[in-house]
Amino acid sequence: MGDTHITRFIILPAHGIPKSIGEAHTKKRFAYLPGVVILSHPCCVAVLRLGHRPARDKRVTTHVCLTARAFGAKKAYVPGKKDENLEKTIEKVVERWGGDFKVYTGGDWKKILGEWRKRGGLVVHLTMYGIPIEEKLSEIRATKKPLLVVVGSEKVRKEVYYLSDYNVAVGNQPHSEVAALAVFLDRLRGEKGLPSAFPDAKLRVIPQARGKKVVSVVSEPQRET
Repeated sequence: MGDTHITRFIILPAHGIPKSIGEAHTKKRFAYLPGVVILSHPCCVAVLRLGHRPARDKRVTTHVCLTARAFGAKKAYVPGKKDENLEKTIEKVVERWGGDFKVYTGGDWKKILGEWRKRGGLVVHLTMYGIPIEEKLSEIRATKKPLLVVVGSEKVRKEVYYLSDYNVAVGNQPHSEVAALAVFLDRLRGEKGLPSAFPDAKLRVIPQARGKKVVSVVSEPQRET
């Protein structure tokens, strides 16, 4: 019952998906940040993870990035010291499970945050000291701006609170930044729910009432017409 059953099937490529003028304009303005694409949500979403310490925070930061990907964000910034191990870990997940999520480590957090705002994007800092999410979610959605979601570690610098457009609380009680990020992104998606699969995946889960079933996806080469 507990064994994983793997089968194979073919996914045919999609053709001719148009981009709206608004999407193209937004993508152009945010071209300075590699990996930005437009989601089904009116704005593109990225995550900025503060306070990462490669030796101590490897597991939690990995979970932040995996949560960001699974809940619809397109990339994550992890400023500070370059962490190639983290980048490779996420790359392997994306290679197997699909999508175009990217992690960029190193660099200065203040520059990333400042440039995001300079280009017209919105910055939302998730903190237990902020305004309850229920009071700000509709307002954030209505902006339809590219969104940078900031999550910190144990201690966040004071400047972050003043450089962010919104300081939002997913509950005013201490808990995990991973939990806060998951709840916020889920609320942001609204009734769309979570994506069950991503493009170009090699593996895909087939939901089961009991047990496990994973299929191996084989993409058919695109034929010339």
